[in-house]
Amino acid sequence: MLASADRAASDRAASGGAAKVLSGLGGVGKTQVAVRYAEQQWAKRALDLLVWVTATSKDAILTGYAETACQVLGVDEASPQRAAERLLAWLAATDKSWLIALDDLQDPGDVSGLWPPTTGSGQVLITTRRRDAALTRLARAVVDVDVFTPEESLAYLHDALTDHPHLKQGAAALAADLGHLPLALAHVVAYLIDRDLTCQDYRARLADRRRTLTDVFPAHGELPDDYRRTVAATWSLSIELANGLAPRGVARPLLAIASLLDPNGFPIDVFTRHPILDHVTSELGRPIETDDLRDALRCLHRLSLVTVDRAQPERAVRVHALVQRATRETLTDAALAGVARTAADALVDLWPTTESNIRLAQVLRSNTDALHANAGRHLWAPRGHSVLFRSGQSLGDSGLAADTVVYHQDLFIAADRYLGSDHQDTLAARREIARWRGEAGDLVGAAAAFPSLLADVVRCLGVDHPDTLNTRGHLGYWRRKAGDLAGAMSAYEELLVDNLRVLGPDHADTLSVRANLAQWQGEAGDPAGAAAAITVLLADFLRVVGPDDIATLWSRGNLAHWQGVAGDPVGARDSFELLLADHLRALGPNHPHTLRTRRRLAHWCGKAGDPVSAAAAYEELLADYLQILGPHYPDTISTQSDLAYWRDVADGVKPH
Repeated sequence: MLASADRAASDRAASGGAAKVLSGLGGVGKTQVAVRYAEQQWAKRALDLLVWVTATSKDAILTGYAETACQVLGVDEASPQRAAERLLAWLAATDKSWLIALDDLQDPGDVSGLWPPTTGSGQVLITTRRRDAALTRLARAVVDVDVFTPEESLAYLHDALTDHPHLKQGAAALAADLGHLPLALAHVVAYLIDRDLTCQDYRARLADRRRTLTDVFPAHGELPDDYRRTVAATWSLSIELANGLAPRGVARPLLAIASLLDPNGFPIDVFTRHPILDHVTSELGRPIETDDLRDALRCLHRLSLVTVDRAQPERAVRVHALVQRATRETLTDAALAGVARTAADALVDLWPTTESNIRLAQVLRSNTDALHANAGRHLWAPRGHSVLFRSGQSLGDSGLAADTVVYHQDLFIAADRYLGSDHQDTLAARREIARWRGEAGDLVGAAAAFPSLLADVVRCLGVDHPDTLNTRGHLGYWRRKAGDLAGAMSAYEELLVDNLRVLGPDHADTLSVRANLAQWQGEAGDPAGAAAAITVLLADFLRVVGPDDIATLWSRGNLAHWQGVAGDPVGARDSFELLLADHLRALGPNHPHTLRTRRRLAHWCGKAGDPVSAAAAYEELLADYLQILGPHYPDTISTQSDLAYWRDVADGVKPH
């Protein structure tokens, strides 16, 4: 089962000193790499003595040393400890070339006092799942053995199925499904051949959540040669060892939470949120501190059950997908429900109100998707978890309106299935579908969808329910976008009265209604009145949500806009320059609101009499839109038109 990755690891084992540790997840092929290296050394006649010791315990190491002492030295000590000491003394003194391989070392402490001596003629090779610092101190080189690359996985499957070419269909996709884990690939080949299944047929079985890993991998008696454990059993011992390390008992519940998240990674801070702390405390029945969670995460890392890489903070913690599945399958349905809600609570707790880190937002969304896929109905009892809707809002805020429509369509299907068509969350999903249809450019479709939705919301929740008021707000907003300014203003004036009565003056929805009314006042021909209304509103936004909230920043932009329309383009330009600096600080350069602020600044730069600078600003902005949001995003298309307009103005051409 050796691919180029194994050969590379074997080559690294051949360099870097006389003492080497091959470390990695159970199933990546560490033993095979060690065997290959040892066989190479023996074939080259570089060794006079090759000793292979199963190092799963101190007793096993002592027994292996004692047997070697008996065969090499001709001594038969009654005490394995004494026999081991005599062997180590002989290794230190002999000029013969030797290699001691300690395979599957479970605990670095087991080699304490039994580490082979450092000599010019001797070599030590260890395979282990451990990543403890003690191993680094003992060995001169630590070689990380990883999973296959996609190319290596495909090559392995093609080679292994050479005599069964009809089974190769879907091989590349199957390798990806298995996370390119060498052990899993080897076991699956045996399973395919025994059952005459194609790779594509097997993928369907693997994806069937009604089947466990036991159902889709060979039983113990069907294992390929040289394999002692099934896939699921491969990691069970590692989990036990990690859970037994200090802080005892904490590693297992953390791995259960990690098993529901994105295998491609999530931030370490997910594990330090209060929902996780409370959950583990409840599970163990004793107080748990944040430091305990961090230490337990390191225990999982030391046993190679997770990989922690702080160089990629947003995806610092990664778990192999098959380790995740094996872990999930140990959970009862009730335990899965509790772990799922805890993981969801932790994601919400970590999610920033203002998404200045676009990469973090993407990672949180991908982890929400993974959690929903793995937890299913458990995120819909007794109602839809807020993380599902938070993820949808984040996706929309990223500028991907069309994708956000699809996301909420899927959310609606799940809500309807688990909660019924009249549930508040099902209605909320319908509202988000209509809203983001409008944001994606279907203004008429959005406006047409809200009247029937409003009727259902009123019927199910009542006229004064906050969701009813919110739906009325969307209906009025999209009426305006569809061209009915007067109707929208009339509806919002009535809505403002009801919002003040039901929600109060400082509620976000009340402030939003006031913001739209002020904006529409300007669009109706009263820019000075709009600016005056926004000035008053801005003071309330500053008081209620603070200076860096998106609503506050957007209101400042609207104020600058109407300042320019009212006859002060230079003042508008200067205001947008200040506003852009605050957007960059609060939201970052790639946030859609930052890009829109750059667009508005470029517009007022042109209106203030500098079309050349305006065109240059639009040109830079267009390049960023194309890179960040793509050519089909509405603002990208609008920016292209704006660029053409201001280029014509700068060239003295009368725009069409």
